[in-house]
Amino acid sequence: MDFDSIQHYVREYYAQAASAFQKVPGSAVLVRYIQSSYQNDPVRSAIELVLVLFFIRYLLSPSYSTHKQNFVKLKEDEIEELIDDWTPDPLVAEPTAVEEYETERLPVIVGPTGPKVRLTNGRTVTNLASYNFYNFNGNEQLKEKAIQTLRTYGVGPCGPPQFYGTQDIHVKAEADIAAYLGTEGCIVYAQAFSTVSSVIPAFCKRGDVIIADKGVNYAIRKGLQVSRSNIKWYNHGDMADLEKVMATVVKEQAKAKKLTRRFIVTEGLFELTGDTTNLPKLVELKERYKFRIILDETWSFGILGRTGRGLTEAQNVDPQQIDMIVGCLSGPLCAGGGFCAGAKDVVEHQRITSSAYTFSAALPAMLAMTASETVHLLQTNPDILTQCRENIKTLRAQLDPRSDWVTCSSSVDNPILLLFIKQEVIHARRLSVDDQERLLMECADESLANGVMVSRLKTRIYAHVMTARDKGWVPQPALKVCVTSGLSKKDIEKAGVTIRHAITKVMTRKTNAKA
Repeated sequence: MDFDSIQHYVREYYAQAASAFQKVPGSAVLVRYIQSSYQNDPVRSAIELVLVLFFIRYLLSPSYSTHKQNFVKLKEDEIEELIDDWTPDPLVAEPTAVEEYETERLPVIVGPTGPKVRLTNGRTVTNLASYNFYNFNGNEQLKEKAIQTLRTYGVGPCGPPQFYGTQDIHVKAEADIAAYLGTEGCIVYAQAFSTVSSVIPAFCKRGDVIIADKGVNYAIRKGLQVSRSNIKWYNHGDMADLEKVMATVVKEQAKAKKLTRRFIVTEGLFELTGDTTNLPKLVELKERYKFRIILDETWSFGILGRTGRGLTEAQNVDPQQIDMIVGCLSGPLCAGGGFCAGAKDVVEHQRITSSAYTFSAALPAMLAMTASETVHLLQTNPDILTQCRENIKTLRAQLDPRSDWVTCSSSVDNPILLLFIKQEVIHARRLSVDDQERLLMECADESLANGVMVSRLKTRIYAHVMTARDKGWVPQPALKVCVTSGLSKKDIEKAGVTIRHAITKVMTRKTNAKA
């Protein structure tokens, strides 16, 4: 068949198809629509044609059953054999040798916690291992009000805030803390640990930039993980390194023309080192490079400043220059839970986006009342802090300058004295982190044997939250000695001598054994 014959055949087929199509009702309207659409927007016509072809193909495709069993059916004996061979992973990892040693020697207190406590073995010891800095645990006025609140409101609200868990006493506690700090608003959480770890992801999302101090505590690190933001680190307490990182972030975002939220996350009083951050410099850098600040005052609220307002009062910084101030209501305030203070918009945003607030039962009314009362006591009686700081000086004078083995890095007003083994001792003996843990544990045991109970800074929990971006920073183990105003100056001096002698005895014994 030649080309002319083929062309003639095609024309006849097209004429017959066109004649048949024109007999279909509505065909003329469809032809006019296609002609008009193609003339006005040929791309649209092409897309519609593709969709029509896809629809036809979908209608003509074979059907399949959703109940088709696409797996191997095993016999009963095969199933039993697989069950016998399966070994589940343990819910909790096996304790290490250090953890077993610690558990065996863990002291147990009988009765209420105070400056002097009784142990299960019947001995009464000096308690320098609790956060009862102002001895509010022994305040009879607070006890009576707590009992009255318990009888009025019950044990707990048994419901989440904003639903039926919020009570008038919670509103009062939030207002009292906001007025105490000098911020527009405040929100109270039921758990201290989950406060900062929920505040961070409530504002920081994927793609945002967070610059954090390498020395931040475990709760902050968990919040950074949950946020999935772009985390950058700066050397602990190094404002020059912080500025360098901030400048790099601003420059990178300017090149990429990408606008994201930027935050600085740090502590007021560092849990792992005991020192403070330079807040005036931090605010200056924040204003210059347009960042927001999340300041964790878990360990400085109720501690620093003339009336215990925290780092803002101690370093004369306007609290409204800090975007979010996170704090703890347990410890020195003898209550429970935590809070976040700041602008009203910041506070209200958390009431619907913060997981620890919306998915937890509200703080028990008795603890909310205790927080309000202890805040009032600190605000109206600054002498409470003065007495505690005198005991801090007395105890510190017995430990840091007189010991050949340990040094204290805590701030002068910090009632938690962190005693680290000196670097020259570590290098001379080639002590690993586990070696330091074991030595400090023996020091705590020796001190307890002589009537003074102290604690330790536990650093092993940080192992699984450290990342490559931390650049190998690891917290150093330390003895944790907590000062209280419930003891006299003579008791504090005696306790300091006991702790110093216990450290000397353990370290000297290890030196002689090694020799």
